Amino acid sequence: MMTNHNAFYQFCSAVRRKGVLALCLTLCTLGLGLGTRAHESGPSIIAFDAPGADTVTTYPMDINPTGTIVGWSMDASNVWHGFLRAPSGAITTVDAPGAGTGAWQGTAAYSINPAGTVVGNYNDASGVSHGFLRAPDGRFKTLDAPGAGTSNGQGTIAWSINPAGAIVGTSTDASGVSHVFLRTPDGRFTKLDAPGAGTSNGQGTGAPSINPAGMIAGYYVDASNVWHGFVRAPDGRFKTLDAPGAGSGAGQGTDAQSINPAGTIAGYYVDASGVYHGFLRDPHGQITTIDAPDAGSGAGQGTGAWGMSINPAGAITGTYIDASGVFHGFLRTP
Repeated sequence: MMTNHNAFYQFCSAVRRKGVLALCLTLCTLGLGLGTRAHESGPSIIAFDAPGADTVTTYPMDINPTGTIVGWSMDASNVWHGFLRAPSGAITTVDAPGAGTGAWQGTAAYSINPAGTVVGNYNDASGVSHGFLRAPDGRFKTLDAPGAGTSNGQGTIAWSINPAGAIVGTSTDASGVSHVFLRTPDGRFTKLDAPGAGTSNGQGTGAPSINPAGMIAGYYVDASNVWHGFVRAPDGRFKTLDAPGAGSGAGQGTDAQSINPAGTIAGYYVDASGVYHGFLRDPHGQITTIDAPDAGSGAGQGTGAWGMSINPAGAITGTYIDASGVFHGFLRTP
């Protein structure tokens, strides 16, 4: 990736792996974990736009137990800005120091833990990505994984933080190969490459999610450009997850997106015809396919194409593409 415009595609790829979800789905999913009183009155939907956002790009990415939401938006000049929305509705813009102010540059917030610590990434004026940690008091710390590239379209993305403060993310090296990193709460980085991951440009390992126990869910792209999901246990053991029905051609395969405290994983796979299907993997390894009603059945259509997310109660949110190529959100209850 050699241009700032391509840096934008890297950013969008990160968003896709993390799973952009409509706010109404995020709030409805949260409602499934609320108490009886909330259920009696039914879930409510609150629409909001981040300050300064253009008309179509306010993307909530995560919500913590207190109801604080983080995400990102794009302004009219195509600059990204992170945001933090308090339970009261007050919205704080999250712009990391060092973030570029040109088109396809700026800041995105992806994950917030119960303490209010936020992680995400920013692209600087040269199009290099840097992860960041934002403390509850507003202080920023840049996270550059060892070995991350320093050219346009390379660098570090922090995707997920658990309650203990452990962070997982992905770095892209100078050869365009992706590597997962685990950053412990005391600041130590460990590189995690799934066995079988390819070592050429566009290949490697990525990890969108870590649960409270330290289990990591992610994906790797092998030397034939086939995708495989994985789960990494806290003791370092990797287990490959290939959903039944996943294709084995380039650009096909399985992508594990989200893991909840019980170890249940949600993700998607692409079959041999190029159709997307969501999946749910229980802690015992049983995999169930999830096809949303009205999802298209042609190449580039189907369920889960822009990510899947699962909460502690087992509710899943994601997207599907219908036969006309239109994107829709969905909520699957436990």
